[in-house]
Amino acid sequence: MIFRRVMLAVPALWLLLMIGAPLAIVGLIAFAQPADGIPPYALGLSLDSLALVATDPLYRDALLRSLWVAGISTLICVLAGFPMALAISRAPARWQNVLLMAVMLPFWTGFLMRINAWIGILADDGWLVRLLGGHRLLFTDTAMYIGIVYTYLPFMVLPLYARLARLDPALMQAAADLGAPPRVVFARVILPLSMPGVAAGIGLVFIPAIGEYVIPALLGGPQAQLIGQVLWQEFFSNRDWPTAASVAVWLLMVLVAVPACVIGLGRLLFGRRLVAGQG
Repeated sequence: MIFRRVMLAVPALWLLLMIGAPLAIVGLIAFAQPADGIPPYALGLSLDSLALVATDPLYRDALLRSLWVAGISTLICVLAGFPMALAISRAPARWQNVLLMAVMLPFWTGFLMRINAWIGILADDGWLVRLLGGHRLLFTDTAMYIGIVYTYLPFMVLPLYARLARLDPALMQAAADLGAPPRVVFARVILPLSMPGVAAGIGLVFIPAIGEYVIPALLGGPQAQLIGQVLWQEFFSNRDWPTAASVAVWLLMVLVAVPACVIGLGRLLFGRRLVAGQG
C-alpha cells in the first residue's frame, strides 16, 4: 500500500511542479502592475490588466476570432477524421497498421518544414492555384484553415480509431438483424458509442488550435490576428507582461469552459439516446 502511494505521488508531484507552478507564476504576473525594469512588472494585487483584456476590443476580438477559427477547424477535423478512423477500424487487420502509419507519417518531418511546404503549394505560382484557375490562396483564411486542419487532423483520427476499433461488431450486427438500415446503425449505435473518442479528439485539436501562432503568421497573413499573435506581441514587442499574463489567464478560462460545455452537451444528447436504445 505504501509503495502504491509513493508511485502515485511521484507523477502527482511532477504535474504539480510542471503545470501548477507555471500557472501560479502567470497568475501572479496577471495581478501585477507594469513597470520599467527587469522584470517589467511590480508584484501587487491589481485587476487593471485583467479588466483591460476583458473590455478592450483588440483582445476581445482576437479571442473571439481565435474561438471561431479553432471551432471551425475542429469541426472540419471531426467531419474529415471520423470517416478516416472508421475506414481504418473496418480495414483488414494486416492493413490497419499501414494506414495508421500513413496518418502519423507527417510527424516524421519538422513542423516548420511542413508549413513552409504548404507555402510553396499555395503560392500564387504554385500548381494548386493554377489548378483552381488562378484563385489566390496564400495569405488568406482558406490557407490558414488548410494549415491548421492538416496539422491537427491526426490528433482527431488517432483517438477516434482507438475508440472505434474497440466497438463490439455484434452490436452493429444485432441492429442490422432487427431491421435497422446502415444510416440508423451509424446514428443510433456507432456514433453514440464513439463519443468518448470524439471528445478526446476535440480536446486535442481545439486546445492547441485556439492558441496557434505559427500557422496564422505564415499562411494567414496580417489579417489573421489571433490571440496567440497578440500574446506574443505583448510579451516580446511591448514587454507588457501583466497584460500578456492576463491574456493567458482569460485564454485558459476559455480553454476550460468551451470544451467542457461541448463535451457535456454531447454526453447529454448522445448519452440519453444510448440509454434509450439500451432500454
